[in-house]
Amino acid sequence: MTLYLKNLGKIGEQKAVNYLKKGGFSILKRNFRSYGGEIDIIAKKDNSIYFIEVKTRSNLDHGAPYEAVNKRKIYHIKKAAQYYLLKNSYPDYRLKIGVFSILINDKKTDIKFWDDIES
Repeated sequence: MTLYLKNLGKIGEQKAVNYLKKGGFSILKRNFRSYGGEIDIIAKKDNSIYFIEVKTRSNLDHGAPYEAVNKRKIYHIKKAAQYYLLKNSYPDYRLKIGVFSILINDKKTDIKFWDDIES
């Protein structure tokens, strides 16, 4: 991964965190890694824990950012989420998988958030 893409991803993740905080979410963990996979953001709001994937792109040459979140990626998010839940107890919380699709270019930033893709 090039430095440009790594920086673009970090910028996108920070925009997602800002979006979540403005929406009343509490950030529990960023860049959680386990043997099963990686979760960009783990957040809490009301009685739900959100395991969130952030995809950021600067153009649509390879499709929209959210199109990169396929069944395989969701499987890895679920595995990492299971591990996180083994280490941290949230017995009365609903679990959700969310996706941020962020397009950043010279003219504007477009942010889309799906807060429960498994429903």
